[in-house]
Amino acid sequence: MSGAGGITRTRQDIAAGDIPVDTPRLPAREAAESELSKPMYHENDPNFLQRALNQFWDWVAGVFDAAAGAAPGGPAGLAVLVVIVVGLAAALWWRLGTPQRSARSPEALFDSTGPRSAAHHRATAEAHAAALRWTEAVQERMRAIVRSLEERALLDPRPGRTADEAAAEAGRTLPEHTARLRAAARSFDDVTYGGRTADQSAYLSLRTLDLELDEAKPLLLPGTSRGATG
Repeated sequence: MSGAGGITRTRQDIAAGDIPVDTPRLPAREAAESELSKPMYHENDPNFLQRALNQFWDWVAGVFDAAAGAAPGGPAGLAVLVVIVVGLAAALWWRLGTPQRSARSPEALFDSTGPRSAAHHRATAEAHAAALRWTEAVQERMRAIVRSLEERALLDPRPGRTADEAAAEAGRTLPEHTARLRAAARSFDDVTYGGRTADQSAYLSLRTLDLELDEAKPLLLPGTSRGATG
């Protein structure tokens, strides 16, 4: 019988010293993991940075695969959508300009130290000019111009008014000086926000404009009640 023969063969193997090895699964797996953890098996493994990059690119590929599957037309449709989004972003950037240039302080013209008279701003401007600080002189002279127009009731005092706004509003009642008012506002913006440095000619131009505006006769618009004159 085969059963008896199998028993007889096993006994013969034991008698001969050939004992079969039957290792349990858990110790065998631990032994394999211990063997594979030796440095000789990991000499060519990628380092931490390479593994992180591989995982990142796998994630990006997964995102694009998912988007391509959801987009109409598959990968081609996704490419069209990407082109549209990029085009819209470029159009907005061109239309609105850079954030650094478009963002303006709410106190673009006057600081927060409280209102000062036109005479005070003129005196400060002259002091800066005498010290050859032309940038500060230009800033103070532009403030003197706007404050003087407010004192003459040609501009309504309004906190937070920018130099460009002041020039545009003053040009309505002083149309002969509109271009020079806008140029003065640009000079103020250039040295205050554009990082440029003023020179003597820029200051003298604003000083001359200030003196001429002080003598200018305003043009009263229909419906206005301002009665102040130079």
